[in-house]
Amino acid sequence: MYQQIVIAGGGQAAVQAADTLRRKGYTGRVTLVGDEPWLPYQRPPLSKKYLAGTLERERLVLRPEKFFTEHSVQTHLGRRVAGIERREQRVRLDDGRALPYDALLLATGSHPRRLSAPGADLGGVHYLRGIADADRIRAECAAGGRLVVIGGGYIGLEVAATVRELGMDVTVLEMAERVMNRVVCAELSAFYEAEHARHGVRVLCNARVRALAGDDSGRVRAVLTGDGAEYPADVVIIAVGVAATDELAVAAGLECDNGIRVDEHCRTSDPAIYAAGDCANHPSPRYGRRLRLESVDNAFEQGSSAALNLNGTPTVHDKLPWFWSDQYDLKLIIVGISAGYDTVILRGTPAARAFSVCYLRDGELIAIDSVNAPKDQMGARKLIAAHARPDPDKLADPGIALKDAL
Repeated sequence: MYQQIVIAGGGQAAVQAADTLRRKGYTGRVTLVGDEPWLPYQRPPLSKKYLAGTLERERLVLRPEKFFTEHSVQTHLGRRVAGIERREQRVRLDDGRALPYDALLLATGSHPRRLSAPGADLGGVHYLRGIADADRIRAECAAGGRLVVIGGGYIGLEVAATVRELGMDVTVLEMAERVMNRVVCAELSAFYEAEHARHGVRVLCNARVRALAGDDSGRVRAVLTGDGAEYPADVVIIAVGVAATDELAVAAGLECDNGIRVDEHCRTSDPAIYAAGDCANHPSPRYGRRLRLESVDNAFEQGSSAALNLNGTPTVHDKLPWFWSDQYDLKLIIVGISAGYDTVILRGTPAARAFSVCYLRDGELIAIDSVNAPKDQMGARKLIAAHARPDPDKLADPGIALKDAL
């Protein structure tokens, strides 16, 4: 049994691991190191209600301060793990302190990919990852101003929707042929492009950013694309995806490839070091391949799985993943992973603004995207988990419950 567990990270996976350890009776020392000065908090609202100013910072926290004291979880907030000394089994913090461990959990999350175009470092150009980023963006988003969002994925579109409702003129530039192209089918992309257009947001696909132009004060004034177009901007948000924060693991010599490689028990190539959340690349028996998932749900579940293994309860991490995105009054919930689908069945009509898209492979339901259709996504969870092969005609009929579509 491990006597000293150090958790590097201050997000969902880190907090869930600490919580699970204590709930399951772990009595050893638990230390959590987070590189932000705030108590661990939820990130999804940063692009939505928090950015809009309708959710207070205090309501973002995952656990109140008393949780950490009452459960004897020592915290080092505003501190960064600067290095892992595997032979000595200790981590070095950026202030020079060293923390010994019997087991180490890396829950370092992910970070925004940087844009390499000239001018990306001008004033008024932002990335959104933490509270401080959201605060800076919100301070510059004035009604009547002009915002250009570079990237048409979840974060880019959520920011576009939020800021448009604050009264800004908004343009989204997406380099692919459609928005959210990595995660949804063409029909759903078209629906969201139309919804943003209906709210006055310009969405331009196949738009390759060539450079960002600045004014004499060093502040951004426009985004330039490869076709010679120029899009005036007072504020620019770069949302071109995220990458695993695995630098610590790489420097320590752990096996990494699109994140920190772990086994089915969340253990890295060093048996005393585990990883969970956005930074972890894990094998999925369900999908027969390795996955690195960027979602709150996976961070929650994998943080729990890692803690159970750390506490001596062998647990295979193989949960059915799900994701969500809120844009305007539309709640998109994705259950499963649609990669490799060969058939798309539309359930309901997009015009009703409450419908689902079902993805099948060789007749098996492997994923569903539901828009304002909570009953569909709840029913689909059981069918997908059971590798069900529903009747296509019944699946397409929104009047038939999913559980009756077999």
